[in-house]
Amino acid sequence: MPTGIIINVASVVLGGLLGSLIGNHLSDRLKREMTTVFGVCAMAMGISSIVLMKNMPAVIFAIIIGTLIGTLINLDGLIKKGTGKLLNGLHMGGSIDEQLMVTAMVLFCASGTGIYGSMTSGMTGDHSILIAKSVLDFFTAMIFACQLKKATMLIGIPQAVIMLLLFFGAKLILPLTTDVMIADFKACGGIVLLATGFTIMKVKEIPVANMILSMVLVMPVSALWVNVIAPLL
Repeated sequence: MPTGIIINVASVVLGGLLGSLIGNHLSDRLKREMTTVFGVCAMAMGISSIVLMKNMPAVIFAIIIGTLIGTLINLDGLIKKGTGKLLNGLHMGGSIDEQLMVTAMVLFCASGTGIYGSMTSGMTGDHSILIAKSVLDFFTAMIFACQLKKATMLIGIPQAVIMLLLFFGAKLILPLTTDVMIADFKACGGIVLLATGFTIMKVKEIPVANMILSMVLVMPVSALWVNVIAPLL
């Protein structure tokens, strides 16, 4: 039973609903400051994951190659286009910041904590990681919903699909991993979260979605580094 996933998705949906209801009653100054605070929190979460890194060359290589591929195929643009069509279909287009929507989708659907938590939940039945993440996601969704309104609730759909796929595929994935590969995976997710923080705070607009493929590459690259390249050095 994917209890942790159900709780996590519900936290995003409920947080999005509550934020959309109270958002109009909050001042623009408070919204800006809360957005900045969230950006800092995202960066802090990223840094806490980055320090777990075991093989820096492997993680950096995965980030560079993954982002390069994502940029060449314009993954960020494709996600924006798909998001725009979805919002227009729901008559929400034009009033929604699509870049912020994409940022929110990456944060909720592709964070290292969410992916690893779903895998752990499926393999061991331990839902504690996802439950802890749900607490933060609830308040985070409220903050995003102040600008994205009820569109924030839609993020629960791709989030549920991705997490459930990882949950049911965990028994096939986790036996192929090692503690080192998982640590490097978390570190890679931490770098993506760090970039997300910069984007949210508007320090630098980074097409975070282009970095997602690095999280697919990092574990194979980590294994290749440990088993093939490192022994040659």
